[in-house]
Amino acid sequence: MTDHAPAPPTGPFDAERSAEIVAGSFAGTPDARLRAVLTSLVRHAHAFVKDVGLTPGEWAAGIRFLTETGHASDATRQEFVLLSDVLGVSSVVETLGNPADDGSTESTVEGPFHLVPSPRRATGDSIDEREAADGEPCLVTGRVVDTAGAPVAGALVDVWQADEEGRYDVQRPGDVPDRNLRGLFTADEDGRFRFRTVVPRHYAIPTDGPVGRLLAATGRHPHRAAHIHLQVRSPGIRTLTTHLFVAGSPHLDSDAVFGVKAGLIREFTTVDDPALAAELGIANPFRHADFPITVRRGPTRTCRRRADR
Repeated sequence: MTDHAPAPPTGPFDAERSAEIVAGSFAGTPDARLRAVLTSLVRHAHAFVKDVGLTPGEWAAGIRFLTETGHASDATRQEFVLLSDVLGVSSVVETLGNPADDGSTESTVEGPFHLVPSPRRATGDSIDEREAADGEPCLVTGRVVDTAGAPVAGALVDVWQADEEGRYDVQRPGDVPDRNLRGLFTADEDGRFRFRTVVPRHYAIPTDGPVGRLLAATGRHPHRAAHIHLQVRSPGIRTLTTHLFVAGSPHLDSDAVFGVKAGLIREFTTVDDPALAAELGIANPFRHADFPITVRRGPTRTCRRRADR
Protein backbone atom coordinates (compact mmCIF):
# COMPACT_ATOMS: atom_id res chain seq x y z
CA MET A 1 0.00 0.00 0.00
CA THR A 2 1.12 3.56 -0.66
CA ASP A 3 0.09 6.79 1.00
CA HIS A 4 -0.37 8.68 -2.26
CA ALA A 5 -3.20 8.72 -4.73
CA PRO A 6 -2.78 6.49 -7.78
CA ALA A 7 -1.98 8.20 -11.04
CA PRO A 8 -5.09 9.17 -12.98
CA PRO A 9 -5.89 7.19 -16.13
CA THR A 10 -4.19 8.74 -19.13
CA GLY A 11 -6.53 7.43 -21.82
CA PRO A 12 -5.63 6.35 -25.34
CA PHE A 13 -2.50 7.91 -26.78
CA ASP A 14 -3.08 11.10 -28.74
CA ALA A 15 -0.14 12.80 -30.48
CA GLU A 16 -1.56 16.27 -29.91
CA ARG A 17 -1.93 15.62 -26.17
CA SER A 18 1.13 13.37 -25.86
CA ALA A 19 2.98 15.42 -23.26
CA GLU A 20 -0.13 15.90 -21.16
CA ILE A 21 -0.94 12.19 -21.25
CA VAL A 22 2.55 10.97 -20.40
CA ALA A 23 3.15 13.65 -17.76
CA GLY A 24 -0.14 12.63 -16.19
CA SER A 25 1.19 9.14 -15.63
CA PHE A 26 3.63 10.60 -13.09
CA ALA A 27 0.96 12.43 -11.10
CA GLY A 28 1.08 9.83 -8.34
CA THR A 29 4.84 10.03 -7.83
CA PRO A 30 5.28 10.42 -4.05
CA ASP A 31 8.51 12.44 -4.28
CA ALA A 32 7.40 15.95 -5.26
CA ARG A 33 10.78 16.95 -6.73
CA LEU A 34 11.01 13.78 -8.82
CA ARG A 35 7.45 14.36 -10.03
CA ALA A 36 8.25 17.94 -11.04
CA VAL A 37 11.47 16.98 -12.85
CA LEU A 38 9.91 14.11 -14.79
CA THR A 39 6.84 16.16 -15.73
CA SER A 40 8.97 19.00 -17.06
CA LEU A 41 11.30 16.57 -18.85
CA VAL A 42 8.38 14.95 -20.65
CA ARG A 43 6.86 18.27 -21.68
CA HIS A 44 10.15 19.63 -23.05
CA ALA A 45 11.13 16.35 -24.74
CA HIS A 46 7.78 16.04 -26.53
CA ALA A 47 7.91 19.71 -27.54
CA PHE A 48 11.41 19.18 -28.96
CA VAL A 49 10.33 16.15 -31.00
CA LYS A 50 7.41 18.08 -32.47
CA ASP A 51 9.41 21.26 -33.03
CA VAL A 52 12.08 19.57 -35.18
CA GLY A 53 9.78 16.92 -36.65
CA LEU A 54 12.07 14.14 -35.46
CA THR A 55 11.90 11.09 -37.75
CA PRO A 56 12.06 7.45 -36.60
CA GLY A 57 15.46 7.12 -38.28
CA GLU A 58 16.81 10.17 -36.48
CA TRP A 59 15.47 8.90 -33.17
CA ALA A 60 17.16 5.53 -33.75
CA ALA A 61 20.42 7.33 -34.57
CA GLY A 62 20.11 9.25 -31.33
CA ILE A 63 19.61 6.05 -29.35
CA ARG A 64 22.69 4.54 -31.01
CA PHE A 65 24.69 7.67 -30.17
CA LEU A 66 23.73 7.47 -26.49
CA THR A 67 24.45 3.74 -26.40
CA GLU A 68 27.90 4.36 -27.87
CA THR A 69 28.45 7.12 -25.32
CA GLY A 70 27.82 4.62 -22.54
CA HIS A 71 30.14 2.07 -24.13
CA ALA A 72 32.90 4.71 -24.36
CA SER A 73 32.78 5.31 -20.60
CA ASP A 74 34.99 3.33 -18.24
CA ALA A 75 36.98 3.69 -15.02
CA THR A 76 39.22 6.42 -16.46
CA ARG A 77 36.86 8.12 -18.91
CA GLN A 78 33.35 9.53 -18.52
CA GLU A 79 31.93 10.20 -21.97
CA PHE A 80 28.52 11.25 -20.62
CA VAL A 81 30.15 14.00 -18.55
CA LEU A 82 32.01 15.05 -21.70
CA LEU A 83 28.73 15.14 -23.64
CA SER A 84 27.10 17.25 -20.94
CA ASP A 85 30.11 19.57 -21.01
CA VAL A 86 30.19 20.19 -24.78
CA LEU A 87 26.44 20.86 -24.80
CA GLY A 88 26.91 23.52 -22.13
CA VAL A 89 24.59 21.70 -19.73
CA SER A 90 27.30 21.18 -17.11
CA SER A 91 28.14 24.88 -17.11
CA VAL A 92 24.57 26.09 -16.73
CA VAL A 93 23.80 23.56 -13.97
CA GLU A 94 26.95 24.53 -12.08
CA THR A 95 26.32 28.26 -12.52
CA LEU A 96 22.66 28.13 -11.47
CA GLY A 97 23.53 25.95 -8.49
CA ASN A 98 26.34 28.26 -7.37
CA PRO A 99 25.52 31.87 -8.22
CA ALA A 100 28.36 34.30 -7.58
CA ASP A 101 26.14 37.31 -6.95
CA ASP A 102 27.31 37.53 -3.33
CA GLY A 103 30.99 38.03 -4.12
CA SER A 104 31.88 34.36 -4.04
CA THR A 105 34.28 32.87 -6.57
CA GLU A 106 32.61 31.77 -9.77
CA SER A 107 32.09 28.06 -10.25
CA THR A 108 32.67 26.05 -13.38
CA VAL A 109 32.57 22.49 -14.66
CA GLU A 110 34.27 19.60 -12.91
CA GLY A 111 35.14 17.94 -16.21
CA PRO A 112 35.58 14.26 -17.05
CA PHE A 113 39.03 13.72 -15.51
CA HIS A 114 38.29 13.95 -11.77
CA LEU A 115 38.16 10.18 -11.65
CA VAL A 116 40.65 9.14 -8.98
CA PRO A 117 41.26 10.36 -5.43
CA SER A 118 43.90 13.06 -5.20
CA PRO A 119 46.79 12.17 -2.86
CA ARG A 120 47.09 14.23 0.31
CA ARG A 121 50.04 16.58 0.14
CA ALA A 122 51.64 19.07 2.52
CA THR A 123 51.57 22.82 2.01
CA GLY A 124 54.13 23.81 -0.58
CA ASP A 125 54.54 20.29 -2.02
CA SER A 126 54.84 19.72 -5.74
CA ILE A 127 52.02 17.86 -7.42
CA ASP A 128 54.38 16.91 -10.25
CA GLU A 129 56.21 13.71 -9.30
CA ARG A 130 58.19 13.31 -12.51
CA GLU A 131 61.94 13.45 -12.10
CA ALA A 132 62.62 15.35 -15.33
CA ALA A 133 59.57 17.41 -16.21
CA ASP A 134 59.98 19.71 -19.19
CA GLY A 135 57.30 22.21 -18.26
CA GLU A 136 57.74 25.67 -16.77
CA PRO A 137 57.95 25.43 -12.97
CA CYS A 138 55.07 27.22 -11.31
CA LEU A 139 53.95 28.26 -7.85
CA VAL A 140 50.23 28.61 -7.11
CA THR A 141 49.14 30.41 -3.97
CA GLY A 142 45.74 31.31 -2.63
CA ARG A 143 43.57 31.98 0.39
CA VAL A 144 40.12 30.60 1.14
CA VAL A 145 37.75 33.06 2.82
CA ASP A 146 33.98 33.30 3.17
CA THR A 147 31.86 36.12 1.77
CA ALA A 148 32.37 38.09 5.00
CA GLY A 149 36.15 37.90 4.53
CA ALA A 150 36.75 35.41 7.35
CA PRO A 151 39.34 32.69 6.63
CA VAL A 152 38.13 29.12 6.24
CA ALA A 153 40.74 27.31 8.29
CA GLY A 154 41.30 23.69 7.37
CA ALA A 155 39.46 23.90 4.05
CA LEU A 156 40.37 21.04 1.71
CA VAL A 157 41.66 22.26 -1.64
CA ASP A 158 41.62 19.50 -4.25
CA VAL A 159 43.62 20.29 -7.39
CA TRP A 160 44.18 18.43 -10.65
CA GLN A 161 45.48 19.50 -14.04
CA ALA A 162 46.93 18.56 -17.41
CA ASP A 163 50.67 18.66 -17.97
CA GLU A 164 52.79 20.85 -20.25
CA GLU A 165 51.69 18.68 -23.19
CA GLY A 166 48.01 19.02 -22.36
CA ARG A 167 47.52 15.49 -21.03
CA TYR A 168 46.21 14.13 -17.72
CA ASP A 169 47.76 11.21 -15.84
CA VAL A 170 44.82 8.93 -16.73
CA GLN A 171 45.64 9.53 -20.40
CA ARG A 172 49.24 8.39 -19.88
CA PRO A 173 48.99 5.14 -17.87
CA GLY A 174 52.40 3.64 -17.22
CA ASP A 175 54.11 6.71 -18.65
CA VAL A 176 53.80 9.02 -15.62
CA PRO A 177 53.48 8.30 -11.89
CA ASP A 178 50.02 7.29 -10.72
CA ARG A 179 47.89 10.31 -9.76
CA ASN A 180 50.48 12.74 -11.01
CA LEU A 181 49.52 16.44 -11.10
CA ARG A 182 46.86 15.90 -8.47
CA GLY A 183 46.89 16.93 -4.84
CA LEU A 184 44.67 17.42 -1.82
CA PHE A 185 45.86 20.31 0.35
CA THR A 186 44.65 21.59 3.71
CA ALA A 187 44.43 25.37 4.14
CA ASP A 188 46.17 26.76 7.23
CA GLU A 189 44.55 28.74 10.05
CA ASP A 190 44.50 31.83 7.85
CA GLY A 191 42.90 29.91 4.97
CA ARG A 192 46.10 29.97 2.91
CA PHE A 193 47.37 27.22 0.61
CA ARG A 194 50.17 26.86 -1.91
CA PHE A 195 51.63 24.19 -4.14
CA ARG A 196 54.26 23.75 -6.83
CA THR A 197 53.45 22.46 -10.28
CA VAL A 198 54.10 23.14 -13.98
CA VAL A 199 52.21 25.61 -16.13
CA PRO A 200 49.45 23.60 -17.85
CA ARG A 201 48.93 23.70 -21.59
CA HIS A 202 45.70 24.09 -23.52
CA TYR A 203 44.51 20.76 -24.89
CA ALA A 204 41.90 18.96 -26.93
CA ILE A 205 39.23 16.95 -25.16
CA PRO A 206 39.07 13.28 -26.27
CA THR A 207 37.81 13.10 -29.86
CA ASP A 208 38.03 9.36 -30.49
CA GLY A 209 34.50 8.70 -29.23
CA PRO A 210 30.91 9.74 -29.92
CA VAL A 211 31.39 13.25 -28.52
CA GLY A 212 34.35 13.81 -30.83
CA ARG A 213 32.23 12.73 -33.80
CA LEU A 214 29.52 15.15 -32.72
CA LEU A 215 31.98 18.04 -32.65
CA ALA A 216 33.37 17.09 -36.06
CA ALA A 217 29.88 16.86 -37.55
CA THR A 218 29.05 20.35 -36.29
CA GLY A 219 32.34 21.99 -37.26
CA ARG A 220 33.32 22.76 -33.68
CA HIS A 221 36.88 22.57 -32.37
CA PRO A 222 37.62 20.35 -29.34
CA HIS A 223 40.08 22.59 -27.50
CA ARG A 224 40.08 23.80 -23.91
CA ALA A 225 41.95 26.84 -22.62
CA ALA A 226 44.84 26.08 -20.25
CA HIS A 227 43.66 25.72 -16.66
CA ILE A 228 44.06 24.15 -13.25
CA HIS A 229 41.03 22.56 -11.58
CA LEU A 230 40.28 23.35 -7.94
CA GLN A 231 37.55 22.02 -5.71
CA VAL A 232 37.19 23.53 -2.24
CA ARG A 233 35.18 21.91 0.52
CA SER A 234 34.81 22.16 4.27
CA PRO A 235 32.02 21.57 6.80
CA GLY A 236 29.69 24.54 6.81
CA ILE A 237 30.49 25.83 3.33
CA ARG A 238 29.08 25.16 -0.10
CA THR A 239 31.52 23.01 -2.04
CA LEU A 240 33.02 25.07 -4.85
CA THR A 241 34.30 23.59 -8.11
CA THR A 242 36.22 26.09 -10.18
CA HIS A 243 39.14 26.66 -12.56
CA LEU A 244 42.24 28.83 -12.55
CA PHE A 245 42.74 29.86 -16.20
CA VAL A 246 46.09 30.92 -17.62
CA ALA A 247 45.90 34.45 -19.03
CA GLY A 248 46.91 34.57 -22.67
CA SER A 249 46.05 30.94 -23.33
CA PRO A 250 44.49 30.10 -26.70
CA HIS A 251 40.75 29.32 -26.66
CA LEU A 252 39.80 31.53 -23.72
CA ASP A 253 37.03 32.91 -25.94
CA SER A 254 35.97 29.56 -27.42
CA ASP A 255 36.44 26.91 -24.74
CA ALA A 256 34.95 23.63 -25.98
CA VAL A 257 33.02 23.01 -22.74
CA PHE A 258 32.03 26.65 -22.03
CA GLY A 259 34.00 26.66 -18.78
CA VAL A 260 35.80 30.01 -19.05
CA LYS A 261 34.58 32.92 -16.95
CA ALA A 262 36.39 36.24 -17.03
CA GLY A 263 36.82 36.37 -13.26
CA LEU A 264 38.75 33.10 -13.23
CA ILE A 265 41.55 34.22 -15.58
CA ARG A 266 44.84 35.06 -13.85
CA GLU A 267 48.29 36.18 -14.92
CA PHE A 268 51.05 33.62 -14.42
CA THR A 269 53.84 36.14 -13.87
CA THR A 270 57.53 35.31 -14.23
CA VAL A 271 59.58 35.52 -11.03
CA ASP A 272 63.38 35.66 -11.28
CA ASP A 273 64.61 35.43 -7.69
CA PRO A 274 67.17 32.68 -6.97
CA ALA A 275 66.97 33.13 -3.19
CA LEU A 276 63.19 32.90 -3.09
CA ALA A 277 63.23 29.96 -5.50
CA ALA A 278 65.69 28.12 -3.25
CA GLU A 279 63.50 28.84 -0.21
CA LEU A 280 60.43 27.47 -1.99
CA GLY A 281 62.25 24.49 -3.47
CA ILE A 282 61.48 25.46 -7.03
CA ALA A 283 63.68 26.04 -10.08
CA ASN A 284 64.50 29.64 -10.95
CA PRO A 285 63.00 31.47 -12.77
CA PHE A 286 59.44 30.30 -12.16
CA ARG A 287 55.89 31.40 -12.86
CA HIS A 288 53.52 32.49 -10.10
CA ALA A 289 49.74 32.69 -9.99
CA ASP A 290 47.77 33.89 -6.97
CA PHE A 291 44.15 32.75 -6.81
CA PRO A 292 42.11 34.03 -3.84
CA ILE A 293 38.95 31.96 -3.35
CA THR A 294 35.74 33.16 -1.72
CA VAL A 295 33.20 30.54 -0.68
CA ARG A 296 29.64 30.67 0.60
CA ARG A 297 28.56 29.54 4.02
CA GLY A 298 25.76 27.02 3.93
CA PRO A 299 25.02 23.30 3.66
CA THR A 300 27.87 21.25 2.26
CA ARG A 301 26.96 19.92 -1.16
CA THR A 302 27.41 16.23 -1.79
CA CYS A 303 30.25 15.71 -4.24
CA ARG A 304 29.45 13.57 -7.27
CA ARG A 305 32.49 11.46 -6.63
CA ARG A 306 34.08 9.98 -3.55
CA ALA A 307 34.36 12.33 -0.59
CA ASP A 308 37.68 10.95 0.68
CA ARG A 309 39.77 12.86 -1.85
